[in-house]
Amino acid sequence: MKNITEAPFMVEMIRTTTNMYAHGWDERNGGNISLLLEEAESCEYLAGAEPLRSLPTGFTAPELDGKVFLVTGTGKYFKNVQYAPEVNLGIVRLEEGGAVARLLWGFADGGQFTSEFPAHMMSHAARLKANPQNRVVMHCHPSNLLAMTYVHDLDERAFTRTLWQMCTECIVVFPDGVGVLPWMPCGTNEIGAATARKMETVRLVVWPQHGIYGVGRDLDEAFGLIETAEKGAEIYMKIAHLPLLNTLSDEHLHQLEKRFNLKVREGYLS
Repeated sequence: MKNITEAPFMVEMIRTTTNMYAHGWDERNGGNISLLLEEAESCEYLAGAEPLRSLPTGFTAPELDGKVFLVTGTGKYFKNVQYAPEVNLGIVRLEEGGAVARLLWGFADGGQFTSEFPAHMMSHAARLKANPQNRVVMHCHPSNLLAMTYVHDLDERAFTRTLWQMCTECIVVFPDGVGVLPWMPCGTNEIGAATARKMETVRLVVWPQHGIYGVGRDLDEAFGLIETAEKGAEIYMKIAHLPLLNTLSDEHLHQLEKRFNLKVREGYLS
């Protein structure tokens, strides 16, 4: 088999975790990523690999049975992934209806997948139904989005509209809007299920006073989705206390909708 640390998906995961840490989105061991691997891209690195050990997942997801994921580890720092990927990352295959994850590679120090693994898998299941191309779930703690949840109405429509009005690119990048949960304890099946329900219709879900979940076809798309929302939140936090002389009106947003042939979330524009 080929050296798995040289696999394109592994190289990109290492680059992404390093970049996210550099952005300040994943302090300490905060944040996590899971990438659904396609059989064609992983078989030459994993063909014939025997499970190293079995890990209970604490949930079931029959629709993900047999699927293989590259995932960050619990308690691991994103800044260390580039130096020891085999310790900080793992590749698992879900079996027994998702109740068990067979470790195929990684977590070499005896670790296991992120504590948010149930939330990731539930979101994967929801997004695969909505868009079979969505293979990445990304969770992080961008500072401006967090700050915004302390001072802004958490109504989804209001939150989305504010981000859309902050810069032209926001409505272009996430015309489906942003989902917002009430505050909930993290690392539970309850918050995972609530996030997955939002993921049926949106690709970004805000966890107030905590962080955000984003999904995409690949690591670049998921990263760019969060990056754009974070830029909108940064602008908002810089100007929220100032009198606005100009803004993006609904007329402007409708022009963007037409210009880029967007499917904007129904009822969010007047």
